[in-house]
Amino acid sequence: MVTSPPFSAGKASALVIDVGAASTSITPVHDGLMLKKGTLRCPLAGNYISDQLRLIFSTSQPPIPLTPHYLINSKTPVDAGAPSQASYRTFPAGTEPHSSFRALQEERILTEFKESVVAVWGPNRLAGHNQHGGTNLDTARTQNARPFEMPDGYNQLFGLERYRATESLFDVKMALSDASHPAPTPNQTLPQMIAQSLSQIDVDIRQHLLSNVVVVGGSSLIYGFNERLKQELEAMYPGPRVRIFSPGSVVERKFSSWIGGSILASLGTFHQMWISKKEYDEHGPGIVEKRCK
Repeated sequence: MVTSPPFSAGKASALVIDVGAASTSITPVHDGLMLKKGTLRCPLAGNYISDQLRLIFSTSQPPIPLTPHYLINSKTPVDAGAPSQASYRTFPAGTEPHSSFRALQEERILTEFKESVVAVWGPNRLAGHNQHGGTNLDTARTQNARPFEMPDGYNQLFGLERYRATESLFDVKMALSDASHPAPTPNQTLPQMIAQSLSQIDVDIRQHLLSNVVVVGGSSLIYGFNERLKQELEAMYPGPRVRIFSPGSVVERKFSSWIGGSILASLGTFHQMWISKKEYDEHGPGIVEKRCK
């Protein structure tokens, strides 16, 4: 089966790492064809990071409020870390927005937080030690903190929290969990998924794929993601040269699959895979798998 993200990067062979909202996928591609045995998918992606942030906010002392804009009537500026001073909007009985609307608005706050505050720790693991003998956790608490203000006026400098939310993508021991959000398994982390994927393909093409790692998906735009991924891969595979390619444009990174698909569809060699409406009506959905395998 053909796959499109490598074409958006101008490559026929690549190890595609697509970090989206609902899932992360690892897809080895050789000569434009997806190697099914090495294709893996897991739920550790953008929505998972949002869940980690919710847990961080709810377990903070005091808990950090997550109140959407539409519930705020007015607010008064407060000092960092001080309780918010806001008046809240009320709705007559029967006119309250649906809970799904609140969930959407909360996710927009979390998205803004991920885009402006959240980062991936590097060069080594957050649970490890730095070159001065101290712990990276202590360093993260005191360095490179970023400010953020919630819709109700609550604001704070976020240090360790900005790295903690993403660390379990690479190190499962740093995952936060509760009854509604169980901890991921070690095999679901990015390094282990890549190792599992490469172990399922021919050893002769592994080095070539490691030198053509294509990173796409909106959640891969988090600051420091590519640098940490490269460090993890070099630690696992010290022999081959690891090279990571990812679009610099936000739009291209988010929509690489669609861009690659448009390039692929324009190739003359792809015409033989076209399926007419008459063929689809005659054979049903099964013809897609037969024609494109």
